[in-house]
Amino acid sequence: MLVILILTAIPLLFTVVNSLSMRVVRNRDAAQLEGKVSILIPMRNEEKNVEAVLGSIKASELLTTSEIIVLNDHSTDSTGALLTNIEGIQSNEGLELPEGWLGKNFACHQLVTHSSGEYLVFVDADVRLTKNGIAAAITDMNKFGWDFISPYPHQLAESFFERLIQPLLQWSWLSSVPLRFAERATFASMVIANGQFLIVRREAYISAGGHKAIRHEVLDDLELARLLVKSDYKGGVAEGSEVATCRMYTNQEELFAGYTKSLWRAFGSPIGAIATSTYLFVTGVLPLLLALSGFRAAWLGYFALVLSRLVTDLRTRSRSNSALLHPLAIVTLIYLIAKSWYLKSTGQLVWRGRSVA
Repeated sequence: MLVILILTAIPLLFTVVNSLSMRVVRNRDAAQLEGKVSILIPMRNEEKNVEAVLGSIKASELLTTSEIIVLNDHSTDSTGALLTNIEGIQSNEGLELPEGWLGKNFACHQLVTHSSGEYLVFVDADVRLTKNGIAAAITDMNKFGWDFISPYPHQLAESFFERLIQPLLQWSWLSSVPLRFAERATFASMVIANGQFLIVRREAYISAGGHKAIRHEVLDDLELARLLVKSDYKGGVAEGSEVATCRMYTNQEELFAGYTKSLWRAFGSPIGAIATSTYLFVTGVLPLLLALSGFRAAWLGYFALVLSRLVTDLRTRSRSNSALLHPLAIVTLIYLIAKSWYLKSTGQLVWRGRSVA
């Protein structure tokens, strides 16, 4: 029991320390930028997001010179038609996907070839930025002396499984990685990044090898950040809920498909996945099971995890009404990890009509 209590106290400790010390991108940080900014948006069947994401980006301020470049990646819906009606952007049609590449990686690679900015700003179509969001993020990146920055957007969640699973995104790194130490270290295992909103200096991107060097990686954002760190460039994650929002999925089917496509890669190997799942069960589920079985001390472990979730939700402006359901969230996550590995091993992993197996 003592071991379990210690294991549940560690995430709470990390969460509190990180919440007090982590980097934060705020609208008021924004200053006028002189360098050219290339805002790069890959789109594949994004008809529901085209107007909203481009509207938010076109409203960006404090960018002296900028370009908005969109890649229509073989969309089969009305994405292409919608793009032709929007002024002030450069819209390009994607090339055929070469062998050995994953779709988004090749789309981002093409976007960079069409750009000329000093700063490369990768934005997913489901992200919405404030008018000072890009300027604030780059201003802070320069202030920190970084070559890349990943301002983590506020994750919007409406349906039950969104509210159950999405808060685990920020909690997973706030509760496990000493962020201020990680940004000074060169350990790839400590690198955190989110490709929903990711900014990198062009020189660093090109020198490190860019998306071409990670063309087969399903976790493209994380692997790109690791590549940059391995190439002696500096950067890291920042809390960006004030300047960016994102609703990744709108229902259970989308959410489950999105997570199963990539969770197999998150832990390195089947053994890593089993070890992680075991740890998650022991710390996230077992305390409640023991508490309900009469072990009163186990309630301390359960509420320590709930508190770490509440602190995370408060710090990242997330909805906290699922914190008490943390054990159910962990059980669901373990299921998705297992399903991801099963689909990977049987060659059935598909995302947006393309195989990722």
